[in-house]
Amino acid sequence: MIIALDALGGDRAPRESIAGAVQAAREFGLEIALVGPRVLIEDELARYDPQPSGLHVVEASQAIGMGESPAQAVRQKRDAAINVAMRLMKDGGASAVVSAGNTGAVVASALLNLGRLPGIERPAIGAIFPSTDRGVLILDVGANSVCKPSYMVQFGYMGSAYMERIFGLQRPRVGLLNIGEEEGKGNDLAQEVYEKLKKTPLNFVGNVEGKDITAGAADVVVTDGFTGNVLVKASEALLEFAFGRVRRVVESKIQYRLAGLVLRDALREMRRRLEYAEYGGVPLLGVNGVVIVAHGRADAVAFKNALRAARETASSGLLAALTGIPKK
Repeated sequence: MIIALDALGGDRAPRESIAGAVQAAREFGLEIALVGPRVLIEDELARYDPQPSGLHVVEASQAIGMGESPAQAVRQKRDAAINVAMRLMKDGGASAVVSAGNTGAVVASALLNLGRLPGIERPAIGAIFPSTDRGVLILDVGANSVCKPSYMVQFGYMGSAYMERIFGLQRPRVGLLNIGEEEGKGNDLAQEVYEKLKKTPLNFVGNVEGKDITAGAADVVVTDGFTGNVLVKASEALLEFAFGRVRRVVESKIQYRLAGLVLRDALREMRRRLEYAEYGGVPLLGVNGVVIVAHGRADAVAFKNALRAARETASSGLLAALTGIPKK
């Protein structure tokens, strides 16, 4: 199995993307196609001696920046690393694609080069939200800022299939993010989606509020991409704020510093379990291929874990499970 890595995607690429690929090859024995300018990639690889086996360079001369119009850039830059990686998978040269680049460009490139799975109107980006030991899958978190009810019902199907295949859950609980738990809450979209989800064979548990996510009230939480994106980014910022405050308090007094030394390993473990780097990347569900979207600020550890997640997803049979989802 070969995983195609967009070596130019991300704020810290190519140094951190290449470093993550090296770690993944060494620790997991992954075979990785590093997609980008050959000279640039080989210069980075020269930093590692010995270089692990299983790393291959696939030439791509262009990159898509974070500030570019995604759809336009994907069409105009046919030799962009993300396009080359997607075509590599489409042609059978790779089993999955990982990128930390412009999220809109990743989605646009996947749609242009791979297309959608049968029955899927719009793909969705899922994110694992810290909750129970395995976490909660929230989708969509950014692919669709405006949604139709049928899109969100399909998100429920896709999320359920993902949790079944990747986490081994039987009949995952599917909830609808809303402003109240009672039936009839929310705007017109939420109310219509609620009624549609009730009629599906999914294990629909009703509305869940923001406070219910971390309590583990559902295994899959369905929402529109605008709301989901705000939720995830606000949570990331809150996590950084909370750990920053803890650090300042610990450093403020000698007795707190001593207590911090005792709790240091526990605090590091807690932060590791909560940070996005632990999960590496999130799946783009609904396209005809395995695509993992890593965080734009991904470091080597995050890239390593995203590559691991790509292998797990590609070998899980998820694509077959997503085929034939009802359109309405």
